[in-house]
Amino acid sequence: MNLEIFYEYCLSKKGVTEHFPFDEETLVFKVGGKMFALSSLSQWEKGVPSVNLKCKPEYAEELRVLYDDIKPGWHMSKIHWNTIAINRDVTDILIKELIDHSYELVFKSLTKKAQLEVLAF
Repeated sequence: MNLEIFYEYCLSKKGVTEHFPFDEETLVFKVGGKMFALSSLSQWEKGVPSVNLKCKPEYAEELRVLYDDIKPGWHMSKIHWNTIAINRDVTDILIKELIDHSYELVFKSLTKKAQLEVLAF
């Protein structure tokens, strides 16, 4: 997966916005004002890209057992976030599924009003 595919896939989700709230290199995707994906642009440039994605705790643990390149979320809640190394042992298909999972978790955590605003976006 390259940066363009990752970027376009995240932005293709309903109501998604991009931000740089921490620094000029950490790209953050949000839905309803809440983060669901974070990735360092400098790591993409260095050829070692990764993404932090929200995940159900039990599923996060299962993924960490199955894949060497899925670790507890770096600088995030280790219970609810995973860091996934891109272009390693995790397929692009699974990365997209995990982006979908993260997006859905965050979307479902929004108030009904916020969900309706996202759907109208």
